[in-house]
Amino acid sequence: MFLKLRQHENESSLVEVLDLKALVDPFATTVHARMHGGEEMQDPHHFEKAELSFPSGEALPRCWVDSHYQG
Repeated sequence: MFLKLRQHENESSLVEVLDLKALVDPFATTVHARMHGGEEMQDPHHFEKAELSFPSGEALPRCWVDSHYQG
């Protein structure tokens, strides 16, 4: 799944999430992902979920980021 770093506006700010289980886990604050830009595959890093959004700019669902959420 591809997400966007909120602080960046261009397409090179896309990150490929490698651990979807951590993405939807409200107790996990980071996800294992890699920057997706250029022709070379980048090394994976941990990214704060608070810094990520969908490519459309929409925020991640609250149930993915808030361990106290009761929907």
